[in-house]
Order: sequence, then structure tokens, then C-alpha cells
Amino acid sequence: QLQLVESGGGLVQPGGSLRLSCVASGFQLDFYAIGWFRQAPGKEREGVASINNRSGTTLYADSVKGRFTISRDNNAKNTVYLQMNSLKSEDTGVYYCAAGPVWDRATFRGSEYDYWGQGTQVTVSS
Repeated sequence: QLQLVESGGGLVQPGGSLRLSCVASGFQLDFYAIGWFRQAPGKEREGVASINNRSGTTLYADSVKGRFTISRDNNAKNTVYLQMNSLKSEDTGVYYCAAGPVWDRATFRGSEYDYWGQGTQVTVSS
């Protein structure tokens, strides 16, 4: 069975850090684009960061540039990380990872992703 599982969410104070992991089972992520999306209560889902594992291209939302870093695990080729630093209250939400067979681009287009995880909650609060 092909699936994605996120982990690493939790409660953190403003200014703190978290690292989210996205692990694929049943397939490897070598030739996929991986996206991290988030959804805050009452808001639409938005793309946060994306990486194309074939080309290495990355894409970030303006709101997280300089604070978040998406990376792939070159040893465990079924894992992608999202390092989140200098967290703000507005980063609160459920974070989802997704995988799609995009040739060489990073993308925030949800329709290009075939597989989605169940999400992990990130809460930034004092």
C-alpha cells in the first residue's frame, strides 16, 4: 500500500523550532515532487515548501522564506524533512506532505499531487 506519514509536529513557543518528517512506504520518492502544505482553522490550504527530488529544485511560500528549509534524506530515499525555525503564531496549523510524479519542478499545485499524508498538528503559542 502506498502511503505517506508525517511526524514531528507539536506545541512550540514563538521563536522555537520543529522538524517535520514525511516518510513514504510502498514507494521511493526519487522521481517525485514533495510538497508541504498547511491548513489553519478557517483558512484554505496553502503550499509552504516543495522540492523536486529529481532536479533538486525548491520552492517556498514568501511567508516562510528564510525560516523554513525543505530537504531530502539522501540515504533514506523515502524521507523528506521540513525544518522550521523562528516559528510564529501564524505558522499554526495542520501540516500535510504530498507526493506527485512531477518531472523536474517544485510546485504548489495540489492537483499535481497523487498521494497525501494524514497531517501533523503544529501549534505555535506561548
